[in-house]
Amino acid sequence: MSANINPTVRRRRLGSELRKLREGLSMTAEEVAGRLMVSQSKISRLENGRRSISQRDVRDLCDVYNVTDEAMRASLMEMARESRQRGWWHDFNDMPTPYSVYIGLEAEASSIRAYESSFVPGLLQTEQYAQAVVEGTQPDTDALAVQRRVQVRMKRQDRVNGENQLGSLWTVIDESVLRREVGGRAVMADQLKHMLELSQRPNITIQVIPFSQGAHPGMTGTFSLLEFPESADSTVVYFEGVTSDLYLEKEADVRRYTSLYDHLRAAALGVAESRSLIATIAEDYHA
Repeated sequence: MSANINPTVRRRRLGSELRKLREGLSMTAEEVAGRLMVSQSKISRLENGRRSISQRDVRDLCDVYNVTDEAMRASLMEMARESRQRGWWHDFNDMPTPYSVYIGLEAEASSIRAYESSFVPGLLQTEQYAQAVVEGTQPDTDALAVQRRVQVRMKRQDRVNGENQLGSLWTVIDESVLRREVGGRAVMADQLKHMLELSQRPNITIQVIPFSQGAHPGMTGTFSLLEFPESADSTVVYFEGVTSDLYLEKEADVRRYTSLYDHLRAAALGVAESRSLIATIAEDYHA
């Protein structure tokens, strides 16, 4: 697959274009589904980019939407073709579909803002810490599957260590992330040292909300904000679930969670103070 083609993002962008065509004709998804004799849920999944879309689907929708411009039809058909190509994550066939969707978005994002209250964000994890997280959070997973999950997590870190690095990775974590002994004291000491090293990079920011802050907006749950280099690709608010994930893309939702993230950054220690706290706790683990 060409390095500059991300099938997940292509599906999402194509779905957005198809939704605009439908809304431009003031048609409902139910009406379109009736014309094509398919389920309304299929139209919704095509438009939100969570389902693969064939060139035949695009052709049929173009007919329904009276798209006669051959250049536009060809462009939409090309996006459909590209959306069915394979990203590196598709080599891990046992990976849950919701996780695959997120990885596809993460691989294309130019900026990620994440809040975590339970464990170190995946892009900042050491291999030993990642293994302990997977083993602890998925107790029914066999050893081989655990290793596969860890391999995926390490591959995801190309966005931090590879050539196509994120323009900005801003993470706010609760102090409990630092205090919880995932994998034991030695693993935690190495993990916190790793975070300190990463925090020195100009494109990586780590802030900690201390216990002394008391109640704060992040106590309602963790989330991430992913922004993309193309203006046509709207910001996504992402929530990870046990059996399914949630993605919000409506402008009002994005605005709300952007404001919430600003409140979290304000509640957290400054960058230098956060590094100092991480270093202090790392020393405690070494002792």
